[in-house]
Parts: sequence; structure tokens; C-alpha cells
Amino acid sequence: MAGVIGSGKSSLTQIVADRLGTQPFYESVDNNPVLPLFYKGNKIAEEKRAAGEKDARNPYAFLLQIYFLNTRFHSIKAALTDDNNVLDRSIYEDAIFMKMNTDNGNATEEEYLIYKDLLNNMMEELKGLPKKAPDLLIDIHVDYQTMVNRITKRGRPYEQLSTDPSLTEYYKTLIDYYDTWYSHYDKSPKMQIDGDRYDFVTNIADRTAVLEQILTKLQDVRGDFHATA
Repeated sequence: MAGVIGSGKSSLTQIVADRLGTQPFYESVDNNPVLPLFYKGNKIAEEKRAAGEKDARNPYAFLLQIYFLNTRFHSIKAALTDDNNVLDRSIYEDAIFMKMNTDNGNATEEEYLIYKDLLNNMMEELKGLPKKAPDLLIDIHVDYQTMVNRITKRGRPYEQLSTDPSLTEYYKTLIDYYDTWYSHYDKSPKMQIDGDRYDFVTNIADRTAVLEQILTKLQDVRGDFHATA
């Protein structure tokens, strides 16, 4: 599963796993000790830049991305115990955030190069596993307003615009980075779900429609695929 913050990845991960009768593997967020620090660091860096400190950066950006990369790698290895398990966010997405943090000055170029080298090294290790890439990447695309509405609804304090207005630009930029990333993604077959049109969390008809799209695509890319009843 792929998508920006608030796109509904975790919800759709559970929905698809339930439909396939397999196990979902979630991104570590609510019990992530670094994520609140990262959002705090974003705010501090923004305030310093506004005060004229041009080289101000988020001291937790690199640490957060290493944390996510490590937990994601653990999840991939665990998920491969079954052919149809579902991962909440792919390891290929992690580089989006590291690149974005480097471009906006929250991480250094040296940190970015170290991160990329580590990621490439980890991906080489996947060659020895049953599969290196997912059967299908499912990207949930949402616009800025849908993204903010869902972030507001789930209520994590450090994600709220009311807590940190500078997140407005961060969220809008993240959507642009995701659009570019998805257009170039070529590690596996892919499909995109219209998260603005389909409320697959609360609307049963929308959920059914989205599942039908996913199962049809899985059948196309995997001739041996058969969903459980």
C-alpha cells in the first residue's frame, strides 16, 4: 500500500488483508518514539529560518528515516511468510521523505547519500528472499483537502495544522513528491485508487468497488491468484 499521510493506507491495508484472509503489516506510527520529535524539529527549524538562520535544519529527520527504514525491512521479511500478506506503505516510499527533507534543508546531502547507500544495501539483501518486490503496489491518491480532513479526524496532535501552521506547505509539497514518485515507480505492477472519490472506510458500496478494482488487477498481474470467499 502507498499514499501520503492521511490517505487511508492503514484502513485499506486492513480491508484488503481481511478480504484475502491474510495478515496486515502496519507502519510503526502510534508507538514511534521519534515521530513526535520530528514534527517538533520541523517547527523549530521553521522558526529559526524565519529568524534568519538559513542553515537551520530538523535534527531528527535522518533519525526518523533510519527508524522507518529499519522497521519496514523487518515487516517485509515477516510479511513474506504468506504470499498474499499486505504491507502498509512500501519500502520504496521511504526515499520520498528523505529526498524531501534534504531538498528543504532538514537533512544534509551527506545524510541523504548515507541513507541511499544503506537502502540499496538492504534491497540487495532482499534478493535472497522469495520475492524482492510486491506483486502489486496500490497507491491511494488524495488531494490536499481530503488529506487534511482525514488528518484532522484521526487527531494526532503533532500532525495538526492548528498545532503547527507550517505543516500546510509540508503537506502540499509531500503530495507533489508522491505524484512524481508514483509516475516513475517501476519496481512492480501498480495501480492507483481515487481516495477523493471513494470513501472505502465508511461507505460499503465504495469499499466494494475499490476491492473489486484491486482483485481484478491482482488477477491480471498474477494468473495464479484466487481471492478467498
